[in-house]
Amino acid sequence: MKVATWNVNSIRTRLNHIVNWLQENPVDVLCLQETKVMDESFPHQPFADLGYHTYISGQKSYNGVAMLSREPLSNVSTGFAPLLGEAVIDLDEQKRVIAGTLDGIRIVNLYVPNGSSVGSEKYAYKLRWLAALRDYVQRLGDLGGTGVEEETSPAPPLPSSLLLCGDFNIALDDIDIHDPTGREKMVMATDLERQALQAVLALGFADAFRKFTTEGGNFSWWDYRSAAFRRNLGWRIDHIYLTPALYERAIACTIDASPRKLEQPSDHTPVWVEL
Repeated sequence: MKVATWNVNSIRTRLNHIVNWLQENPVDVLCLQETKVMDESFPHQPFADLGYHTYISGQKSYNGVAMLSREPLSNVSTGFAPLLGEAVIDLDEQKRVIAGTLDGIRIVNLYVPNGSSVGSEKYAYKLRWLAALRDYVQRLGDLGGTGVEEETSPAPPLPSSLLLCGDFNIALDDIDIHDPTGREKMVMATDLERQALQAVLALGFADAFRKFTTEGGNFSWWDYRSAAFRRNLGWRIDHIYLTPALYERAIACTIDASPRKLEQPSDHTPVWVEL
């Protein structure tokens, strides 16, 4: 099974890029972020023509997540509230979470808030969102990973087959930034953001990309400014995290920088894992 993640920064603007990439890379599941389109305007047909089922959670002009799957997904859910209730319902106003199950693997597609600037209201929102993510993942463990309430005996702390992927808007280590100088004051790299993500990973996840690639210089996002892509001045903020059983099954994980070379590209590029 191949699962990919890609922040496309507007699905309508990047539609041809996505279709062409899928034709060349027919992954089993493609998780998209920042689709920036209302559900009723999502372009289903081009993906149906390629044999993909589409699952969406969108909003106008901002955010939005989607999952494209060659086989139907089960137990599809959107947002935190189905598991965490009314206390986090305001976090679901921004469409950032969608999950589904394929062949026993629960795939959670995430678009983590950027945070804007350190100390801002958006930064505080990001930290609260990450805390909710930890609670959400822990709750998935309580339900055996299905995302559906079941009348069964208590499950292990996490299901054995859980995959988290998406645009995390966090460079977890200094090696994930082209120049980490002063990163303590840079949004996407502050200690509080890293600690919040580590709290999620401490539930039982490992970084699929780092299983195969340990050196620096490998990035998934480059600013549009300052010829950042040409100069490889990037950040690795798009991640795929696996529970131990899936981590053992992973045979490859790659950042495909080729779409970033196209005309009018997304500022992110796909990352995929093969199990």
